[in-house]
Amino acid sequence: MNRLFGLFSKGLAVCLMAAGWNASAQTPRKADYVNRAAQKFAQLGTELPTPNSFRTASGAPGYNYWQQRADYDIKVRLDDEKQRISGDEVITYFNNSPDPLTYLWLQLDQNILDKESDTYKTATGKIEERMSSSELNAQFDRSFDGGHKIQYVRDATTNRPLPYTIVKTMMRVELPRPLRKGENFKMAIGWNYNINDRKNPALRAGSRGGADFFPEDGNWLYSITQWFPRMAVYDDYNGWQHKQFLGQGEFTLPFGNYKVAITVPADHIVGATGECQNYAQVLTPEQLRRWEQAKTAKKPVVIATQEEAIAREKNRATGTKTWVYYAQNVRDFAWTSSRKHIWDAMGVNIGGRTVMAMSYYPKEGNPLWGQYSTEVVAHTLRVYSKYTIDYPYPVAISVDAENGMEYPMICFNYGRPEKDGTYSERIKYGMIGVIIHEVGHNFFPMIINSDERQWTWMDEGLNTFVQYLTEQEWERNYPSRRGPARYITDYMKADPNTLEPIMTNSESVQNLGANAYGKAATGLNIMRETIMGRELFDYAFKEYARRWAFKHPTPADFFRTMEDASGIDLDWFIRGWFYTTDYCDIAIENVIEAVPSTGNPEVEKPFAKAKAMGGEREDIGIIRNRTDVKQTATEANPALNDFYNTYDPFAATKTDKENYQRYLATLGDEEKKMIESKNFFYQIDFKNHGELVMPVIVEFEFEDGTRELHRIPAEIWRKNDKEVSKIFKTEKRVKQVYLDPYQETADINMENNFFPRKSQPSRFEIFKQRQMGRGATGGAENPMQRARRENGSTPNGGNE
Repeated sequence: MNRLFGLFSKGLAVCLMAAGWNASAQTPRKADYVNRAAQKFAQLGTELPTPNSFRTASGAPGYNYWQQRADYDIKVRLDDEKQRISGDEVITYFNNSPDPLTYLWLQLDQNILDKESDTYKTATGKIEERMSSSELNAQFDRSFDGGHKIQYVRDATTNRPLPYTIVKTMMRVELPRPLRKGENFKMAIGWNYNINDRKNPALRAGSRGGADFFPEDGNWLYSITQWFPRMAVYDDYNGWQHKQFLGQGEFTLPFGNYKVAITVPADHIVGATGECQNYAQVLTPEQLRRWEQAKTAKKPVVIATQEEAIAREKNRATGTKTWVYYAQNVRDFAWTSSRKHIWDAMGVNIGGRTVMAMSYYPKEGNPLWGQYSTEVVAHTLRVYSKYTIDYPYPVAISVDAENGMEYPMICFNYGRPEKDGTYSERIKYGMIGVIIHEVGHNFFPMIINSDERQWTWMDEGLNTFVQYLTEQEWERNYPSRRGPARYITDYMKADPNTLEPIMTNSESVQNLGANAYGKAATGLNIMRETIMGRELFDYAFKEYARRWAFKHPTPADFFRTMEDASGIDLDWFIRGWFYTTDYCDIAIENVIEAVPSTGNPEVEKPFAKAKAMGGEREDIGIIRNRTDVKQTATEANPALNDFYNTYDPFAATKTDKENYQRYLATLGDEEKKMIESKNFFYQIDFKNHGELVMPVIVEFEFEDGTRELHRIPAEIWRKNDKEVSKIFKTEKRVKQVYLDPYQETADINMENNFFPRKSQPSRFEIFKQRQMGRGATGGAENPMQRARRENGSTPNGGNE
């Protein structure tokens, strides 16, 4: 039998006898392999907190689960001349915990822009060879008077002042008496702050909101976020979550009901969390008619038109209007206001309810926004509802604010065309992707309310994963930037000093986009496509959403639910993918082809002869002696030859044939069937050059061009995590063996995934070196950078 793949280190072929394989000895397993493999497949123990009556071992809320609630009644005023917010609020805080509380903690996120902010103080940077003056000055400019200015804190019932202490981005309010289980307390707070210009590089220190100025017509577009003193979370696993806000780790908030009265210039259009209670007072009769029409429309209806927006831009109103909004069971509230707003909407059927999908955008966003934004909002609601729970809120809003940030029922997105209305493919798909992502945040973390201050991946990673599914249902072959395993390999093989486990605190992750967004989303995609299968994964993922909707899940609750609902042991994957920086690099080290030995000398002797004749190449000396040695002794004197010079060791003798007949008589039907089969057997030796174990996916390409795929669970490595061998049986001769042919396991080196080896195609570019200026590397990202990170794209279209 001819060799299939050329020279093998373990021989040319292997014979299968009735008693078993007659193969070369395997390399002895090292003792430390067993211990290491056992550790990788050990159950998660100390990594997860001990289950209790609040959070069960199944991942579900326990029978004693509790969470706090905070209701807000807010009156806020926008000063469009000074770009300033002033407000008064009454917070009703409900203590549902078993603990008496002597003080309450609130978040003052605008203090990130205070002149003494830790974000400014801890920013890092380097002097580059080329730096613009604005980039350099941004490191030192503290002229903006930022931060919350607290006017008063009072007991709302007695009107008495309450002692309070501001600790950077947090505020502690002392209660007149302990607040016990089942009680509530009302406090009134007055405050104001100056709104930052988001285009000012000195004011990009992690602020999510702000104002955009349009010099062409002299108007502002406001994105008002993190704008009021908000209750921090008190829960069963943190106590008070009052870790400081430095710009990267986002927000952890309790649920509650909101009534918000927003006073703005009379010619502004306002969009906000919740449902407007007084459209009849703030809209024109024609706009009100369009609003009613939009509820049953099959495509977006423009309620505030571009022509109306242009007229408002030119004629400044002197009076004000107050828009009143009410929102139930939300964890936050945000709003937008501008005389530049175009506003369109349409009703979407979600689980038998009508949800209003809406968009607000300036004329500078058209034609892109008018064509796509609201349609993308509606599509996102449908797909996310399919994979999680039916969207429960009455509205979902997308606002063009050249940003990328999310709040309940409203989000702020980027993606404007050129001034002539044209746009690139990158801008189009960047806009669609970021709208899907930010609208999707309604589910993670606005409804499934994880702790963003501690674990960015729990909202960004899960959301990016469902974003990928949603993109693929928007358009065939949508150019998604994250999701498939192959997109994360460059990050996973990067300098180990630049990597952290996914389970790293949000403020400490160096590459948040790749780590918390990309790697986390990729891990879920690997679980769905390769480890669990779509049916089991989708059931478990939906169960997690159902269990933890309007509650506060932790990573353990997610991990345990995915196992509990699917019946699949995921501990090995969770440990490797989420708790370490291990990477996957599995190789095909060797392939041995074998067929069953027939025992028939008339078959086996010619095979042995062919093997000998086609084996190792002749020694170079023998080849050269054919010309250099003119005559050997036996050639000169034939009398020196005897039996062994003419004997054919590969000839089938009479004795061989008789032995074969006796051998056949000893075989049963099963052994005879095996011998007579025309199957091929292949031993494949796999080696794990990385530290991450993964399923082994093998594809055979046969000589006739057909293919056959084998999926082997990761448990193949459970006794030896470095080297394993497996035997495969085929009915056809194999031409090529592929490992992980669809690149499902994030294998960082595909060069060793082929047997025989195949070089991976690559290209290099010949280019003229360009000098490129770079800004300081430290500090927080600006809103556009954040939007690009969330969508997984950079200005040149690559992954961050």
